[in-house]
Amino acid sequence: ADVRVERRFVPESCPRVVRPGDFVRYHYLGAFPDGTRFDSSYDRGSTFNVFVGKGQLIAGMDKALVGMCVNERRFVKIPPKLAYGSEGVSGVIPPNAVLHFDVLLIDLWNLEDEVQVQTYFKPEKCPRTVQVSDFVRYHYNGTFLDGTLFDSSHNRMRTYDTYVGIGWLIPGMDQGLLGMCVGEKRIITIPPFLAYGEEGDGKEIPGQASLVFDVVLLDLHNPKDGITIENQHVPESCERRSQTGDFLRYHYNGTLLDGTLFDSSYSRNHTYDTYVGKGYVIAGMDEGLLGVCTGEKRRIIIPPHLGYGEEGRGKIPGSAVLVFDIHVVDFHNPSDSVGITVNYKPSNCTVLSKKGDYLKYHYNASLLDGTLLDSTHSLGKTYNIVLGSGQVVVGMDMGLQDMCVGERRTVVIPPHLGYGEDGVEGEVPGSAVLVFDIELLELVSGLPEGYMFVWNGEVSPNLFEEIDQNHDGEVLLEEFSEYIQAQVDSGKGKLAPGFDFEKIVKNMFTNQDRDGNGKVTAEEFKLKDQEAKEEHDEL
Repeated sequence: ADVRVERRFVPESCPRVVRPGDFVRYHYLGAFPDGTRFDSSYDRGSTFNVFVGKGQLIAGMDKALVGMCVNERRFVKIPPKLAYGSEGVSGVIPPNAVLHFDVLLIDLWNLEDEVQVQTYFKPEKCPRTVQVSDFVRYHYNGTFLDGTLFDSSHNRMRTYDTYVGIGWLIPGMDQGLLGMCVGEKRIITIPPFLAYGEEGDGKEIPGQASLVFDVVLLDLHNPKDGITIENQHVPESCERRSQTGDFLRYHYNGTLLDGTLFDSSYSRNHTYDTYVGKGYVIAGMDEGLLGVCTGEKRRIIIPPHLGYGEEGRGKIPGSAVLVFDIHVVDFHNPSDSVGITVNYKPSNCTVLSKKGDYLKYHYNASLLDGTLLDSTHSLGKTYNIVLGSGQVVVGMDMGLQDMCVGERRTVVIPPHLGYGEDGVEGEVPGSAVLVFDIELLELVSGLPEGYMFVWNGEVSPNLFEEIDQNHDGEVLLEEFSEYIQAQVDSGKGKLAPGFDFEKIVKNMFTNQDRDGNGKVTAEEFKLKDQEAKEEHDEL
């Protein structure tokens, strides 16, 4: 009689079967035909581990295991001549006993085996793959060949982070991760001699166990990496590129290599504003923001040693590679002055604007990225100011100097000569560079610096008497005002243009009214007259 095998359960998938020379781990129950049990691996709490076909088993068992799959269950009847024969085993197996075994195969490998890698998902783009000495972050499920889970990084809610190929991992894993792309998923099957060997590892992993790791690679870098810059859009005209010490305003999306978004300036609806090259941002960003143009879009990939390191920060895990997609809105340097470009100059351009002149001009105001802020054209009227009197931002006062009527220029104003770090709530962003397209339409020459009123001819020697119409020796504001108005109307005198008549006159009157009693006497007036032949007012 030969061995009789009944296949009680055969799994659907059976990638390999037992051949002579293979090493197996299996559970079994041993009983006599009458059902009396004589042995059980389950009672010992560990599988029976042995080479097949090398005479380490009774002949019938060596035969019965051949062709078996992992997770297959066989019911085996072995005649005495293929078991313990006429001798039996003293106290356990009587002579000439037929033996029944209920066998469940748990594990199977061969000394010739190598690490097996099966990739079941590969991303379309794979710019780089895992090499020896790279540092990786991955998730995994670890199972035995029969599917029993022994460990999972998912359960711990954190990736496994390690160097590859330098002995931090079991040899099979060091090998199985090589060539992987970020986003790739693979199953790595490792025989025990490339894993934890005969000893196993603690309670979780028994000796001689094959291990199966289902791995997804999330992150990959090398300690020697610098930053990587991918230019996505560079404007055609780029007159200036950012340098160390410049102040930048930019938008960004920050993601991990697997695409997980960790931060975005767009979601805050506010640019990120910083000096560059000065250590105010992570090292990789400090470097990646150099050499950009206004309007440029670039991707900056930053390894962790130039990012947030092994500790990470907030939503950024430790040792993570960071991907920033940035859009440069504007930049300037604190040493910048006003930039003036003349777009049109009339041929007759002799009278140039100077401090104190009254100017009427049209303008379009925009940001460097072209966003229109404001325009006098839309209001249908000019903007009117006295140049150099602080009625506009400093940069505008500078940009309107030495301009002639009909001239058109573009004036670029850095924030320290514009609206500063605060900007104008709801209108001008903080630290923004402003661009004004200006056309000067009218220019009324101002008075010499400090003067609010000048005589066109000689000054009357009896000035006080002329002003004091009722000859009571006192001049009131009303009398003073009427007199000045008359001089202007008759062309004998001229007021500084662009100011409110009443304000100027009151200013002049107050300057005369030394004791502040609301009246000017001849004495007070004389003093003033001796000081200078003309009315003047240090504004």
